[in-house]
Amino acid sequence: MLQTEFSFTLPHGYVDEEGNLHREGIMRMATAMDEITPLKDRRVLNNSGYLVVILLSRVVTKLGEVEHINPKVIEGLFAGDLAYLQEMYQRINHNGHNRLAVTCPHCEESFEVELEMAGE
Repeated sequence: MLQTEFSFTLPHGYVDEEGNLHREGIMRMATAMDEITPLKDRRVLNNSGYLVVILLSRVVTKLGEVEHINPKVIEGLFAGDLAYLQEMYQRINHNGHNRLAVTCPHCEESFEVELEMAGE
């Protein structure tokens, strides 16, 4: 069966309005509609850099105890966490998994590593 949801742990974490830290979450694979719809959003039309905020707010389905993931939540992420989620988005949507091909520096054997750790 195709895996469409992937767990993550943010390197820093999202701090909500009450000061609670949220690091554990789930991102799902994007649909065509997830990528098309933000292109019509006025915020994206005014600033193309906002595309990632809208896109991630659609595909991040869980972040700690935050009830609703929306653009305001994504805007509140630390820059390192935003970059982390962007890289994860690229991996799962272009590769279909959250693994990286690596080579052991000692024996030079190649293998894949599943990325689920904080700060990968």
